[in-house]
Amino acid sequence: MGQKRWREKLLKFMDFCAGIGGGRFGLESIGLECVAYSEIDEAASETYRLFFGDREKNYGDLMSIDPEDLPYFDLMIAGFPCQSFSIVGKRKGLHDPRGSIIYGLIDILKAKSVKYFIFENVKGLVNHDGGRTLAMILGDLNEAGYEVEWRVVNSLDYGVPQMRERIYFVGVRNDLIPVKGKFIWPSRVPAPGLEEYLSSENSRELDYRNDPTFNRYLSNKYNIGKWDINELIDEDYLIIDTRQSDLRLYRGQVPTLRAGRHGILYVKSGKLKRLSGYEALLLQGFPKDAARKIRNNVSETRLLSQAGNAMTVHVVSRIGTQLLEYLQNHMHTVA
Repeated sequence: MGQKRWREKLLKFMDFCAGIGGGRFGLESIGLECVAYSEIDEAASETYRLFFGDREKNYGDLMSIDPEDLPYFDLMIAGFPCQSFSIVGKRKGLHDPRGSIIYGLIDILKAKSVKYFIFENVKGLVNHDGGRTLAMILGDLNEAGYEVEWRVVNSLDYGVPQMRERIYFVGVRNDLIPVKGKFIWPSRVPAPGLEEYLSSENSRELDYRNDPTFNRYLSNKYNIGKWDINELIDEDYLIIDTRQSDLRLYRGQVPTLRAGRHGILYVKSGKLKRLSGYEALLLQGFPKDAARKIRNNVSETRLLSQAGNAMTVHVVSRIGTQLLEYLQNHMHTVA
């Protein structure tokens, strides 16, 4: 049997901690079918339905789900909450109720005898509590019956010009692959130029000469005398990050999009543009037609936040493709 057969065999997945569906877009792009999703945030669920339709079944808070109520699915994908492990959060880890969601996912894995999973979280999980949190999670996933591989990957290496490091876990139920084989992570691919993402569609111009907030920023104690705005606006697709007190410049790539990060600017034709929610979706790999469909139906502030919380579509699709190839290479051992 070839990879096409495997796509049929791995037809169904369920989208947990779904956000606005970045993981779903990634898996659907390689031929898999989503049977339902679970998302506790109502605003994110509204955007998800704008993308995928009003008939989508949302099972809500996964910690309250009775696994017996769930439909059949082969694969679980989940971008479980990262605030507990992020370097910008309080880093409570597994002592935070949000951190314990990983165990809600494990309970569903066991109850439904799920064959495969793909999980995503922030890079900060790697060294949280000196690495003990990661070791505990891996140990519990192994105890639940899964062979697990993990790696920190950068979206910049997977086809989008965004510097976004995230940890991904790929798990396969042990009894399906009794002869262990090494999962091979996707090879790197170059990111296209920024001009494919910063389209100026729906973008908002910043009147930098008369904007008091921006001018106070340029003249604060960290930035005063360092930058000539006239030189900055002479370079198309120069990225200007105003998140920190010190101004940061990027070329050919944008810094990590985050839920509360709305200070990314870029230069286009001598004008200073604010990164739009539509452009943020493109930088997360969302298809242009889908991004256009919702850009006028969700506020800019909300869409920027939701895009910042999403999984990068291209990363998920490439990891999913590698999982299919991995299974194909071990098909003779699969029950």
